[in-house]
Amino acid sequence: GFPMRLLHTMLRVGQLDRSIAFYTEVLGMRLLRRQDYPTGRFTLAFLGYGEEATHTVLELTHNWDTACYDLGTGFGHLAVEVPDAAAACEAVRAKGGRVTREAGPMKHGSTVIGFVEDPDGYKIEFIERQPTA
Repeated sequence: GFPMRLLHTMLRVGQLDRSIAFYTEVLGMRLLRRQDYPTGRFTLAFLGYGEEATHTVLELTHNWDTACYDLGTGFGHLAVEVPDAAAACEAVRAKGGRVTREAGPMKHGSTVIGFVEDPDGYKIEFIERQPTA
């Protein structure tokens, strides 16, 4: 079949610089590229843990005339693998971020997870890397 790859997840954000600061300074992503589209009155920023050619990334869309969005009930969360979910939650809290579920085992499983929120209220799940046998 045709080779397919997940390229990015797009989120609409109210204040682009605030969101870029969260994803770079708090979650440790890099800003890969950013472009203004003046005729459309929007800016796109792509962030991630690696280059777009080899990694799935996050696309932040800022519509210049929209200060905030209703998150809706359809979007779930972004998932980020971490070596230590409790430490990841604590690092977000130390930088002023919101932890919405402390790290601990899943309700119906043993995987250790935690949840935090970005400045717009989008949920990010930390999934603790399972020890390899």
